[in-house]
Order: sequence, then C-alpha cells, then structure tokens
Amino acid sequence: MSLIISLSALLLSVIFIQVGSGSLGPLDALAGQSNGFTAGQIGLLGSSHFLGLLIGCFIYPHLIRRSGHVRIFAMTASISAISALLHPLFIDVFFWCMLRVMTGFSIAGAYTIIESWLQAKLTNDNRGRVFGIYRVVDMSGVVLAQGVIAMLDPATYAAYNIIAVVACLSLMPLALTRSVPPELPATLRFKPFFALRLSPLAGLGVISAGMTNASFRMVGPVYAIETGLEATDIAIFLVLGVVGGAFIQVPAGYITDRFNRRFVLIGFSMAAIIVCLITGSLSFLGLQTVMVGFLMAFLFGAATMPIYSICATHANDFAKIDELVELSASLILLFSIGAILSPVLCGYLIENFNAGAMFLFIASVHIVLVTYSVWRMGIRPALNMSSYRYIPRTSVFINFILRERGNAHPENTDPEKANS
Repeated sequence: MSLIISLSALLLSVIFIQVGSGSLGPLDALAGQSNGFTAGQIGLLGSSHFLGLLIGCFIYPHLIRRSGHVRIFAMTASISAISALLHPLFIDVFFWCMLRVMTGFSIAGAYTIIESWLQAKLTNDNRGRVFGIYRVVDMSGVVLAQGVIAMLDPATYAAYNIIAVVACLSLMPLALTRSVPPELPATLRFKPFFALRLSPLAGLGVISAGMTNASFRMVGPVYAIETGLEATDIAIFLVLGVVGGAFIQVPAGYITDRFNRRFVLIGFSMAAIIVCLITGSLSFLGLQTVMVGFLMAFLFGAATMPIYSICATHANDFAKIDELVELSASLILLFSIGAILSPVLCGYLIENFNAGAMFLFIASVHIVLVTYSVWRMGIRPALNMSSYRYIPRTSVFINFILRERGNAHPENTDPEKANS
C-alpha cells in the first residue's frame, strides 16, 4: 500500500492524460460530423493522431536524455493544451490534422515518461501487481473520458477549453512529486523493424492490433452516429468496448501462459472475426439496435484488446535480454503504422458503402492474421514461454528497466533466431 501511495502522483497524472487524450478523438469525430466533415476526413484525423505518436517514438528518447523527465512532461502538457485550444479557431480538416499530429506527439512523450518513471520504482516481486493497478487506472481514465464526451456539446469552445484544462492538470501531480526521476541510458539503439525480423507473426499481429484499436477509437463514433446512436449512447458504446477489454485481461493472461501463444492468438482473432461479421452484417441489413450495439461493443473489446499483449509476449519469447529495448520500440512503431492506416480506410468505407463496412474491414484484417498464424505454425514449433504480462504500447524505455529480469528467464538468453 505504501508503494501505491508513493506512486499516486504518477497514477493521478495518468488519469488526467487519458481523460484529455481519450476525449479529444471522439470529440473531434462528433464536432467534425456537425461541421460537415466526411467520414473519410474524420478517419484522417484519427490517422494523424497516430502519425504524431509514431514521430514521438523517434524523437522523445533524445529529448528526455537532453532535458529530463519533468521538463519534457511540461512540454507535452503544453502541446496538448495548445492543440485543444486551437481547434475552434479554424474549422478546417487539414488544420485539425496538424493539431492531431501535435496531440499524438505529446501523448507519446507523456506515456514514455510516466511508464519509464513507474517502472524504475518497481521490482520483479511487485511489477505485475502494480502494473495491474496501473492498467485499471489507465482504463478508468478512458471510461471517464467517454463520460466527459456525453456531457459536452462538441461544437462549442467550452468543450475544447475543458480538454485544455485537463491537459494542464496532468502536469501538476508530476511537477509536485518528490519522487526522483529514473536514470536513462546514455545511448539507445532503435531498430524500427526488429520485431518483424525476430518474429514475423508477432509483428503482423501488432500491426493488426493497431488497425483494430485505432478503427474503433477514432472512427467508432462515426459508426455509432451512422447507426442512429445519440451522444450519450455513443459514450456508452465506446466505454463498453474498453470494459470488455478490461474484463478479459486476466483470463487472457491465464490462458496465454498455459497454452501455445499462437493457438491463443488464433482463438482471439477468430472471436474478433465472428463479432465483426455479425456487427457488420446487422448494420448492412438495418437490424442494428442500441442494445445489440452495446453488446457487440463489449464483445469486440474482449476479443481484440488482448491481442497486442499476446503478440508482444510471443515476441519476447525469442528475444535476448539485451534486445528488449529494441523490441519494445519496434512493437510500438509497428502498432503505430497499423493505427495510421486504418482510420482513413474505415472512414472511406463508411462514407462510400455503409457503417457496417468498418467492422467487415476489421474482420478481413483478422482473417489475414489467422491465415498467416496457421501457416507459421507449420514452419516452426513453439518455444518455451516466458510469463504473460500486460505490455504497454507507449513507452520505448520500459524494457530497458526490465533487463534485470534476465536471470529469471534463462530461456531468453540464447534463443534460436529462426523466424516464428
């Protein structure tokens, strides 16, 4: 308990970050819709956010080494607030895209700082437990963000002003904490496609997870509007997707530690295919109701949200201890690539076909992933597995701090480097 209290400033900052960043995507979708943006243009806004996240992967290691954690976190909070405040000044899709790149860039830095700082305070004995609490806090912020959306009028200055205030509030706990920032390595190698070389299946799975999650987060509000949901219902729809993912995290970890990870990945992807095909078909047939939509959102989150951690853990099975930093950064890069591509594609599909086309597109992504998984299983047998854990998608420094875990995982010290 004393450890959690000592980390309370970091966890409080996480809540403010999630409320601010989690509100902006749906708010832009709703405001864009009311201002005459097309579904394709709204998808472009979502892609711009993840482009900023991708750029941050390359830049923040150098910035933090040069200026320190607290100063760079202050910079990220400022960028988030400025981006939110500038939205109402010019109602233009390309101007908003530029602002969303800024927001994504700031979020990449904020989470890199929070997660690396958090990991520096943990040991092998308490890391899993504390990161479970961190995940609950993180998801609670997402839920609160959707509640904020339900209360705001998206076409007003006030909505963006509130998000700017929340962005500024995220700075206060970290600025006032007495906790000492962690030390960082003098140099940090970055191998962008290392994960694909180490495990092509894990790399493709992470790209698929990026495409899936970004589609739901950034274009999901457009889908909800097109199927007739009101603002409050849209917030509930998005929240249930998060709740479904949170609900399945512990069972997913239990299953993944006890069975071949590739079988588990295929199982979750098959579940995603079924849910998406049902949801898309109901939308095309005009049979989608509010309650059915809520149920499908919950099942969608349960089927898709664990896939990133499953793939990342599978990739860790093949990595040496001194390769974990490069692997972590490479996975984030691949996730961002998928997240950049999918919102634009889903927006185009909704605009030119039907709202259900978004879920049919996601189903096709997982069909490819399942097919490739089965093919890879025929090429390489399973290795001895390390323990499953929730693996964040945002920090490029986390696995540097986890290197001391090497003695606990001797199977990772000299794995055969054949592709898997």
